[in-house]
Formats: sequence, structure tokens, C-alpha cells
Amino acid sequence: MAETHEALLKKPLYVFDLPKELLSTLHLKKIVLPQSSEPGGSVHITGVDTRYEEIPETADRTKPPASCHLCGVTFQNVPEQRHHIRSDWHGYNLKQKLKGLHGVDEAQFDKLVEDLDESISGSEESESETDEEQKETTLSALLKRQAKLHHDGPDLDADALQKRKKSPGKPPLLWFTTPLLPQNISLGVYRVLFREEEQQEESCVMEAIRQKQLSPTFPNPAPNGASGMSSAARTADPQIFMCMIGGGHFAAMIVSLIPIFNKKHKGVDERQAKVIAHKTFHRYTTRRKQGGSQSANDSAKGAAKSAGASIRRYNEMALETEIRALLTDWKELIDKAQLIFTRATGSSNRKTIFGPYDGQVLKHADPRNRTFPFSTRRATQAELMRAFVELTRVKVSEVDEEALAAAAAAEHQQEALSSKAASKPGLPRVPKATKEEQDALLHTSQLQIFIRRNKAPAILTYLTTNNLSADFEFQPGDTQANHHAPTPLHLASSINSPITVLSLLTKAAASPLKVNGEGKVAFDLAGDRATRDAFRVARSELGEGRWDWDAAHCPPALSKSNADKREKQAKAEQEKHETERRKIEIEHLKQGAANDAETGPPKQVSGKVLGAVEKTGAEKREEEARGMTPEMRVRLERERRARAAEERMRRMANGTNSAGAGR
Repeated sequence: MAETHEALLKKPLYVFDLPKELLSTLHLKKIVLPQSSEPGGSVHITGVDTRYEEIPETADRTKPPASCHLCGVTFQNVPEQRHHIRSDWHGYNLKQKLKGLHGVDEAQFDKLVEDLDESISGSEESESETDEEQKETTLSALLKRQAKLHHDGPDLDADALQKRKKSPGKPPLLWFTTPLLPQNISLGVYRVLFREEEQQEESCVMEAIRQKQLSPTFPNPAPNGASGMSSAARTADPQIFMCMIGGGHFAAMIVSLIPIFNKKHKGVDERQAKVIAHKTFHRYTTRRKQGGSQSANDSAKGAAKSAGASIRRYNEMALETEIRALLTDWKELIDKAQLIFTRATGSSNRKTIFGPYDGQVLKHADPRNRTFPFSTRRATQAELMRAFVELTRVKVSEVDEEALAAAAAAEHQQEALSSKAASKPGLPRVPKATKEEQDALLHTSQLQIFIRRNKAPAILTYLTTNNLSADFEFQPGDTQANHHAPTPLHLASSINSPITVLSLLTKAAASPLKVNGEGKVAFDLAGDRATRDAFRVARSELGEGRWDWDAAHCPPALSKSNADKREKQAKAEQEKHETERRKIEIEHLKQGAANDAETGPPKQVSGKVLGAVEKTGAEKREEEARGMTPEMRVRLERERRARAAEERMRRMANGTNSAGAGR
């Protein structure tokens, strides 16, 4: 059996081209395997690489993959795991776990997002890497919607939660076993490759796998066209359609399920994917460093009038036109596809692909529609190929079931002991937070995030949407931060945000008379003149009768035009002072250079000037930039780099001239 085991697992297994001896002995596993490693268990999943080449014999098959036990997914490497942790899906499951509720899989999360009016920007991970503010906004919208359902219909919401507990959903993988392999090794195939009727019984699943087997093809020695085969032969293959859209990126691919075998330089057959058609688009549609599309921002705050906003709106329309035109051109190929895989998170992205619009190609009700049952990154051609390999590659799992059973029993025993200890009288119990307290904590987190990022329109929208007063007190009130800045106006004043202060006073009717735990009003926390001027401008716009401005420690009223003029004068004076300072520094440098030329280099001991302490380059740059505004620092750094580039070019020119003279 050892030899058979090594021979079967020597190369990655392809779902649509399994070895005959394995296919004849394969049967569905009765016990569903866990999706991630448990304490005390040993889980190893292979065959998740992104290439079609065979895995080298020297590959490390003992190192377990990265995984997320909360969401029930595994990853080939740590960057994929980090991208998943930053995703909205993981954040939602984490908040559900903190509430004692069950998490959802990615398909269920996408369904929840579809019901929201707000859109989520795709990134990635990019992988973004991905934007904390957008993430928090999406999660808050989901939690608020669930809270509203609970308030409007508690019986219905309780039934839904109970149903979710009883039916946590189907796992993304179907697991199989065979007597040709050891008992602790199982083979996994993604469930999305099967239709619903093919998953009813084990006999249906096995028959579906046998019908999916395809014979590979070999390219002709004399290629006919770009790929070595005719167009009719390419389109006659069973194929699938895949597309991703998000963050202004779009990628689509139609790939045949019949692979091509080519000879490598060592004479070994190599399986390669047969791509029938592929296309990628990219347009600048997302707001840099702020996240979200321009259409989502317009829907939330109103249409912006900047040049960048106009460009993004135009690019959104152009991207939608290009994508729909491509789908129309590919309609014949898409109609022949066996399955359709899409990733389009957000209402605007889904509308671009699924319409409705005249002559639409993809439809919501198409039974071939699938979503990717794993995390994906930015929409590129390489990411589509990685997703195709992940979908069609058989997963090999090594699980110590006895260790898993022992760990589950130990965990169950620990839970029983904990519940028994909690039920004993006389033991202090931690009071559970009420719904009002949980809502107050949520509002505090959201408002503080918006205030610290100077998002004045978002603050006003959030207060209006949640029917909150502008004098909302942050919770919990016993923390040092909330003791010092208990209200939005106090916090905005303490971090020197004049725009937020003016918006809260004039548009949200925040009271400047509220005092913090130290007995100070919001004006007392202002740390610069611009913030203090914001209070004076608000006094001018609201009038003397609106508040007792003297009790609020606010100086006399100041008009908006005068405040802007004072700000411009302050900047001009600062720039003038900086210009003079730099001139003096340059004169000092020139004078020092002239003195050095007359007296010669200074005496040195061990490479240092007598009576002086040599400064590092970082200290010199810091001293030179001291007192500058951020804009001045940027200009200084740009000039420094330009001088360095000129010096390098001068040295290269001198070296070239010297070499020419030598010859």
C-alpha cells in the first residue's frame, strides 16, 4: 500500500482527470472532516498550490497550512491568511462569535451583503492589502440591520437564529476515501462543482464524478493559429466562465476543463490549462486613501464636485460599458459554459454584471451561477488562474481522527465543568451587557473613528441615521479617554479638528456648554488657533442668543471670511519665516565653505573634528526640517532628492569624460 500511496500522491490530482484505479475504488466519506486543524489533531492539506506543474518530490508535505478556525477555511501561505483576516467576512464572523452566535460561510455572507443599500469596495488584500473605515461601516450596517429585525419581529428573528444553529450550512468540500490510501488520508473536492441533484445521495455523487472525467489533449506539432488548435476545437471543449470585479479592476476568463499535456525540457509531461479567452480592465474608480467607490460616496454624502470625483464617475460608466460589451461579445461562449463563477461584492458591481439592462448576458436566476468558496484577491488574470487551479485541484487531507475525538471530548468536559462552576451559588457573576449598552458601545466606536479621521459628513449622517443627539456621551464613561473627552465636540476640539467642530456646532446643534469629568468645556481643550476660530465662527453664524457663549469660554464672534483670511496670513507668515531661515542657513553654508577653502580642512582626530560632535544624517535632516509645515517638508525632500540625482549624473559624466580622455 505504501508504494500505491506514494504513486497516487506523487503528482497533484485533477478533479476531471483522476487515475482509473483511484476512481474505481473511491467512495464518499461518511464523517465530514473539519476545515481547519483542531487542538490535539494533525491536519495536513496539500494540492492547494497555484501552478499546474507537478509538486517536486522534495516538497515539504509535513508542514500544516495556515487556516482560520472561525470561518472554516485553509490557506496555502501566510499572506492569504492575512488577507482573509482583514476581510469583511472574517470581521463579521468575529463579531458573531463575541455575541455567542454561529458564523456564516462566504456564500451566506455575500447574501447578507446583497440586502444592504451600502456597497463594499473590493480590494485586495490587496490585498490590500484593504480600508478599516469601509470595513467598520459594512459590519455596522449588518449588525444594525440584524438589530432592527430583532426589534421589529423578535419571534421571526429568534426562529431564524434557532434554524441557523440547527443547520449551520454545508461545508465547502466533499470528502472521499479509498482503500488505496491510509485511513487517515482523505480526498476533498469542492461542492460547487456539483449540481444540487448530484449531491442528494452517495451514488449520485460518485456517478457525477465518473461523468466529469475528461481525456487530456496533446497539442499538434504544427500549430494552427496562436494556440495550436482550431477555434472550433477550442469552443467545443467543456468549459467554465470565471470573472471578478472590485475596486475598478475586472478580469474574466473562459477556460476549458480539458487540460493540455506538454513535454518539459526533461521529457516529463506537464499539465497546463487551456484558456479559450481572457480579458482584464482597470479604471480609476476608487477614492484613494479613503476606500469605497465614487458612486457609493455620492449615495451617502451627495455628489461631490471635485475634478477627481468627475473622473471617477466617468471611469465607472466607461468600465460598466466595457464589461457589458465584453460579455456580449462572449455570449456564445458563456452560453456553452457548464458553470459560471463570479465575484462581485457590492451592489454597484453586481448591477454592472447582472443588470438588469437591455441584452444582459448573465442572469441571477441562472442555475450555473456559483461564487468562489474561498478568499480571493485583486481581480487579475493571475488570480483567475489561481482560483481555477484551486477549484479543480483535489485536496489531500491527513487527519488524526482519534486525536480530534479526544480533543472534542476534552473540550466538552471543560464546558461542562465551567457551566457547573457558574451555577454554584455565592460565586460572583459578570453581568451581561444589555442591548442598550451594546448599542451605545457600537455608536461610540463608530463616532470616534469618524471624528479622528475628520469625516464631518459621515458624522452628521451617522447621527441622523441612528437618531442620536450631537451631545451623545461616549461609553464606557469610566475610561480615561472618555473622562477627558466625553462628547463628540470635546473629542473634535481635543484633536484640533476645526472642520468637525464647526459642523457639530452649526449643523448638528452640539452644545458648547457641556463639561467633561475635569469640569472643562470643549473650547478649553482646543490646542491651536484654527480650532478656537471654529468656535468663534460658529458664534457668528448661530448668533449671540443661541448659547451662553461667555459661559462656554468662547471669544467674540468672527466671520468665516475673516477666519479664512487669518489662516491664509498665518500660512504666508510661516512660509516667509521658513524662506528667510533657509536663506540664512544657505549663507552660513556658503560662508563655511569659503572659510574651509581659505584655511584648509579642519584638523581631525580619529575622523572627527576637534571640539565638535558629528551628527548623523537623520539628525541633520530633522534639524533642517524643524519648524516646517508638512507641505514644506515635502518640497524640501523633493529638492534634496533632485540635488542627489544631479550629483549622481555629474559624477557619471565626469567618469565618462575621464575614461574617454584615458583612451
